[in-house]
Amino acid sequence: MSTATATVEGLSDARQFVTVRIGGQLFGVPISSVNEVFVPDRITPVPLAPREIDGVLNLRGRIVTMVDMRRLLGLPDSSLARMAVGIERTGEAFALLIDGVGDVLLLDASTHDSNPPNLEDEWIRFSEGVHRLEGELLVLLDVERVLATVGSTRVAA
Repeated sequence: MSTATATVEGLSDARQFVTVRIGGQLFGVPISSVNEVFVPDRITPVPLAPREIDGVLNLRGRIVTMVDMRRLLGLPDSSLARMAVGIERTGEAFALLIDGVGDVLLLDASTHDSNPPNLEDEWIRFSEGVHRLEGELLVLLDVERVLATVGSTRVAA
């Protein structure tokens, strides 16, 4: 991951986000939520798990619940190689399956906007707003809402 060039001078209320692509859309994940980024290998399906749970993975001796973000956001499945963003919540390990990882961006709170009215309802449910970047919209992923939704179904041991 490369770090986007941004000066800290003048950014009084700045936050860092790891940018990820899901279905062609750019999303921002708060860097404070991210433990690691990895390429998943050997995901084991879990019978009767909700559709958005792709399965579990043994990552260095720890069972990780794999959340398929495409399915959670109502996007079609993809056969492209996937990456994962590792996150821990209440002592359980989760990974968000995404299409790709981009840069780390330092964004000032003054450029933060609320969700636009034309954003899909399924996306608004998991978004904490947007940042308008040069030529592109960055949707901020609310990791707590994502994990609260899938975390209510206890899959990981």
